[in-house]
Amino acid sequence: MPGLPIQDRPPRKVISWNLLRAIGASLDDIVDLIEQERPDLLLMQEATLQVEGLCARVGGTFSRAPMPGRSHGPAMWSPTPWAHPPMVLTLPAGSLVDRVCQILDCGDYAIANVHLSHGQLLNRRQLRRLAKVLPPHAAVLGDFNLVGPVMLPGFRDAGPRRPTFHIVDMLPVRLDRCMVRGLVCRDCGVLPRGRSDHRPIVVHLSFAGPHAPRATFRDRVRAIGSRRRAAVSGAAAK
Repeated sequence: MPGLPIQDRPPRKVISWNLLRAIGASLDDIVDLIEQERPDLLLMQEATLQVEGLCARVGGTFSRAPMPGRSHGPAMWSPTPWAHPPMVLTLPAGSLVDRVCQILDCGDYAIANVHLSHGQLLNRRQLRRLAKVLPPHAAVLGDFNLVGPVMLPGFRDAGPRRPTFHIVDMLPVRLDRCMVRGLVCRDCGVLPRGRSDHRPIVVHLSFAGPHAPRATFRDRVRAIGSRRRAAVSGAAAK
């Protein structure tokens, strides 16, 4: 409800689900989830080409960002149009997979959709890289592939505390997370996993404090790019 003051707007219902590529949740499963849960934003990881048929089934707006050299990647769906399409950010690469994430500008805050590396030092480094780009009010959701505390300065772990994945069908772990900065999670939960190996998480996010003028995440990205180009030019001049 854009006409309302930001502090009076209803929470945004966001669902995040790792689909398990083409062998996991099908397009029908995603449609069923949308029709049952009615999210304001659906974040997906390991989304393949088949998921691009989602809007033909349920309408809305969709964007997918395949990881380099892979048939799958993060994707987003919304029942309403976006002011700008999600931005794709390259994360520090691992030895096997180059990772990207999506960042959606929601106007007063940003939401990032991530599928991080398995290395426990690398995935935390990827989060720190992302945090530098995000605005003061932001949320990071997705498959963190992370065990133990996240330890991301300025962010709080606001998602459900229940396990979302079982290692070798035995050890339950909470790989799917929601980290927030300047936002409040009003409610959260874990949904049935269906044919995926991950259970979806659902959070209800709202603004945490008075709205202050600030640079958008796009401004921050441009500033980082400018600093890098200046550094390269300076090194070349030497």
